[in-house]
Amino acid sequence: MPRRVLQGVVTSDVNEKTVTVLVERRFMHPVYKKFIVRTKKYLAHDESNQVKTGQNVKIRECRPISKRKRWEVVTDEAATA
Repeated sequence: MPRRVLQGVVTSDVNEKTVTVLVERRFMHPVYKKFIVRTKKYLAHDESNQVKTGQNVKIRECRPISKRKRWEVVTDEAATA
């Protein structure tokens, strides 16, 4: 089964090997036909601690790493492989 990949902006890199990523999604309202923006924050695993606040990153679904951490930051090498 393919893993989901989301794109978002890093809002916090305070924790060790963990970043908070804000992901925006847009969808059309079924009745009013207007686009609505919804945001959600995900905790993502950053093994190398190289991602900083404000960066655009891709995160990929993975096995549970902790209670709330089920995503990992995708590096450029992993994205092309």
